[in-house]
Amino acid sequence: MSEPLDEDLYQRTKRLLEPGEIELAGAIVHTDLDGSDDIEMHQATVDIGEIIAEGAGYDPTDTYVYSGSNDSDFASNQHQGLTLEDDGFVWECQQLLREGSFDVVFYYEASADHEGILKAIREKGFQVTGVEE
Repeated sequence: MSEPLDEDLYQRTKRLLEPGEIELAGAIVHTDLDGSDDIEMHQATVDIGEIIAEGAGYDPTDTYVYSGSNDSDFASNQHQGLTLEDDGFVWECQQLLREGSFDVVFYYEASADHEGILKAIREKGFQVTGVEE
């Protein structure tokens, strides 16, 4: 594994993967998007969510993004990828504005093709740090 671009964020993300109901892996996606790039940030989240869905064995057209904008249980920059069939968990992310640009922390089931997901995110042009328990 290469060195994380942001060691503090990496360690915080790793702690969130600690044993829970399901085993999780994560990806910290570093962007150059700032707070004025709402449309681009949304599209990046959708694109990366589709990559994760594929890596987890789902057809991305069978999933949707649920955003926390209108839900008191979610933060405004928190989103989930869910299945159309039963609203099952595919991924979750938090968009964090740090030092003027967004880092997006994604969590998904550890059984997904973690390395394939990271590779596909890099091929989309993003810097990414993989996180495993």
